[in-house]
This record gives sequence, structure tokens and C-alpha cells, in this order.
Amino acid sequence: MEPTGFWADLAPADRRKVAESATRRSYRRGQTVCREGDLSSVVLVLLSGHVRIVHATPDGREVVAGVRGAGDVIGELAAIDDLPRSATVEALDELDVLEIPGDRFAALCRTRSRISWALLLVLSARLRSVGRQWLDVGGGAAARRVAAQLMQLAVQHGVPRGDDIRIAVPATQAELAMTAAISRESWARATRDLRRQGVISTGRRQVTIHRMAELRRLAS
Repeated sequence: MEPTGFWADLAPADRRKVAESATRRSYRRGQTVCREGDLSSVVLVLLSGHVRIVHATPDGREVVAGVRGAGDVIGELAAIDDLPRSATVEALDELDVLEIPGDRFAALCRTRSRISWALLLVLSARLRSVGRQWLDVGGGAAARRVAAQLMQLAVQHGVPRGDDIRIAVPATQAELAMTAAISRESWARATRDLRRQGVISTGRRQVTIHRMAELRRLAS
């Protein structure tokens, strides 16, 4: 998949500057990239692959908050405010990333306006997403969690069928809802909305994704 987002918004000269300040690294599927609460301030730019963003609930459950893919930036908040990691990031498939020490990334943002602007666009989009969730706490949050869950299933179990991706769903609707930390009714409502928009179609223990780019946007 061609990188989009932060990396795509950079001019070639700025990409070179970021790459010169970074170490290229690979992660295996299932590997933890960073853990919620860690003090690390390394910033990562995904060149290929997908990760899932996971938050821990007070009762010990894990909630998938989103999925990021090629071109996305991760860990930027820790580089900005020097606070612990706000979420755990796990590799859904093989990852190729650029790792930039937090202080170097902050210096790049201070000296190169295009990098700062690209990061500002990322933060703006994520802030708007949070705002939409506050307007519709139940539906907005549920829709994003279901989209992230379907993205994760597509990466792990999806089989390409032309422009579509077909998934043999390895769990019941109730189990999927529990994993997403929402009610079964909310899960059903979110998937019904996705079907109505033409993003997916469903069958018995099967989901076909027709518009992966739109699903990724909803999951971010």
C-alpha cells in the first residue's frame, strides 16, 4: 500500500531529513512496538504494514482504539510533551518503520516548517475525530472500534478477491462486540451502517470489505 498521511504530506527534502535522523527497523507480526505507560519518546513513521492502537481499561481489558497504516506517524505526543506513552501499539503484520529519537524529531519540527505543518494536520484530524466521538459518544466510538476491528481482521485473516477483501470471521457477533468493548446491539448497528454505506457486505461468519480506504479512515 502506498504511504499516505504524514509521510505523503512531506516534501522530498523533508523526507530525506527525517530519514537521515532515523534508524530503519522492522517488526514481526504480533510484536509490541511500544507499551502504554512507557517513558520512551521515540517517534515512528510507518513505511509499510499496519499496527493496532490498544488502551487498557481499569478492569484489565484491552480495547482496540484504532488501526494505523503506511504513512502514519506514531508516538509524536511523547516527543512533544515528554509524558508516558498513552497507548500500546502492536504490529498486525510485518512492519517497516523509521524510528526517530524524540529530541531529534522535536528539533526537526522546530527548524522545518513543512514537517511541523504535516504533524499539525495529523493532530488536527485526530482531534476532530475525538470531537465527533463526544458529539455521539455511543455511536461514534462504536463505529470507530468496529472499523478498527474489521481492519485488524482484514490484515490477519483477509483474502483478496479482486478489489475486495473477504474475511472468514473467527468469532461470533457477541464475541466480536465483547472484544471491541461495546454492546452486541452497538456492534450490529455499526456494521449495519457500514453495509448501508457500501463499505462492507456480510454473510454467515463472513465479511467482505469493498472500500478499504474508507474503512481505514473510519478506524483512524
